[in-house]
Amino acid sequence: MRPNGRHTAGASQLSALRMWAVGLLLLSAVAISPTTATAAPSQAAATTHVYLLRGVLNIFSLGLDTIGARLQAQGIPVTVANFVSWSSLADEAATAYKAGRLKTIILVGHSSGATALPDMIAKLNQLGVPVKLAIGLDSVFKTKLSTGAERYINIYIGDGPGEPVRAAAGFRGKLDNVDVRGTGVGHISIDKNEAIQRRVIAEIDAAIMRSRAPAAPVAEPGAPRPARAAAAAAPARN
Repeated sequence: MRPNGRHTAGASQLSALRMWAVGLLLLSAVAISPTTATAAPSQAAATTHVYLLRGVLNIFSLGLDTIGARLQAQGIPVTVANFVSWSSLADEAATAYKAGRLKTIILVGHSSGATALPDMIAKLNQLGVPVKLAIGLDSVFKTKLSTGAERYINIYIGDGPGEPVRAAAGFRGKLDNVDVRGTGVGHISIDKNEAIQRRVIAEIDAAIMRSRAPAAPVAEPGAPRPARAAAAAAPARN
């Protein structure tokens, strides 16, 4: 029997429903990993600082302000700034870390703010300061990590302006590229999307909960090992 308009419309609607369901599942996966977004312990939170870097013109990344407000409500200190401030913010974080005021440094950026994250991480590492976690939201240029945060999460839109982050030779740390294409999230809205915001906050909470002690400073290549580490690595004597 020749299909009529009703049958054709029904097939089209079924296809649209399937696409919507796939998008919903992808966003759900982003929102629930990690599964539990438990509030960070107050003591660990007090020695943490989250730097949130907005993109161009300071008007397209206002979802970072919302994330910052939610983190502050948990007792986590934050700084929200334009991405052009990344170098001075790295100096500020390094000073606080070396003075013992900070134990855990976390970076979040959107658009050009995400593109600036590897540069900020590299400067902090050069200053001997570790980065616990970095989260980029749809970095707009090809980005390569030469040095690393303990964990770097790049959430990007594969069929949009965003790019996956590449690891350069010698990269240390864990890199996760999370493609959220097909979820209805756009470059301008990714930082404002509720599911994405929950994912970012959950990852930050989890990173803070893992921070039981100050992270070891990043050693320069070829630098001598601390005496304790050298002794542990020496062969046992009878």
